Amino acid sequence: MKRRQVLQAGLALAGSSWAAARAGGSQPAPLRRGSRVAALAPGTWLDPADPMLEQLSLRCATEGWELLRPPSLRQRWRWFAGSDRQRLGALQQAWLDPRVDALFYVGAGWGSARVLEAGFTVPASPRWCVGFSDCSALLLAQWAAGSLGGVHGWFGGDAAAWQRLVALLQHRPVAPLQGGPVQGGIARGPLVVSNLTIATSLIGTPWLPRLKGAILVLEDTGEAPYRIDRQLTQWRTSGLLEGVSGIGLGRFSWAEDDVLPGDFSMQEILQERLAPLGVPLVRDLPVGHGRPNLALPMGRLAELDGRSGELRLLST
Repeated sequence: MKRRQVLQAGLALAGSSWAAARAGGSQPAPLRRGSRVAALAPGTWLDPADPMLEQLSLRCATEGWELLRPPSLRQRWRWFAGSDRQRLGALQQAWLDPRVDALFYVGAGWGSARVLEAGFTVPASPRWCVGFSDCSALLLAQWAAGSLGGVHGWFGGDAAAWQRLVALLQHRPVAPLQGGPVQGGIARGPLVVSNLTIATSLIGTPWLPRLKGAILVLEDTGEAPYRIDRQLTQWRTSGLLEGVSGIGLGRFSWAEDDVLPGDFSMQEILQERLAPLGVPLVRDLPVGHGRPNLALPMGRLAELDGRSGELRLLST
C-alpha cells in the first residue's frame, strides 16, 4: 500500500473511532405512559387552525403522553413564531424543565438557526428532540454538542410512520430503511441526518458536527439540480466530506421546469458529485419532505449497505 493510502486509511480509522465513541453515549430515558411532550415552533409561526397539532395531541394521548402547548406557540413576529429572543426563551425553558420528557419541533419554514444565533447553547445531556426541515439546524447543533436524542422525523404521515417514531422514543427496534444501491461497500458509523440546504447554511459555524466516520443522510425540497450541484460542490471543496463513512440520499424534490434539455437530472448530479468520494452510496431512502418520512435517530450507530441499498440501526 502506498504511503498516501496508509495515511488516508489511518485518518479514516481515527475519525471512525472518534465518532463511534461519541455514539456510545447515553440515550434519553424511554417515553412511557405519563410522559410529557412539549410542542415548540422554533421557526415560522404556526397557523392556529392547523390540524397537525390536534392530530399530534390525539396520537400522544393514545400512547398515554401529554402534549403541552406553551403560550409561545401563539406568538407571531413577521414570519416567525415570536421574536428570536422569545423563541430562544421558549426553547431554553422547555429543554431545562425536568417535567418535560421530549421536545417536538412542530414549526418549520425558517428561523431555527436564528435561535442558535440568539444564544441557545445546547446542554450536553441527552434530550428527545424531534423534527426535520428547518429544525435540522437544532438537531445538528444538538449532536455537535454531544447530546444524543435528536430524531430526524415527522409526527404526521400514516400510522406506520408514527409507530416507527414511537418505537424509537421507547427504545424499541425498528425495521431497516430500503433505498436503491448506487455504490457498493459497507459503511458503519453514527447517523447524521439533515436537510441539505439547512446544513449548508451552518458551514463555518460551531453547530455543524464533524462528519469523519459518520453515515451522512441528506434530503431536500424545492431546490433545482443546479442548486444542489452548487451546494455539494461547496461541501466537497471545503473538505467537509473527507472521511465520511457512507452517504444515504433521501427524497429530493424540485419543479420539473427547473431542468432544461441537456441539463443534469437530479439523480445524475447527486451521483456525479458524490460517487467520486468512493464510499458506499445509497439513494431513494424514504426520508425527508413527502411521504413516507421515516424517522432516523441522530448519532445512533448504523450500517449502510451500498450493495443492497439497506440502512439499518446497529443498537437501540
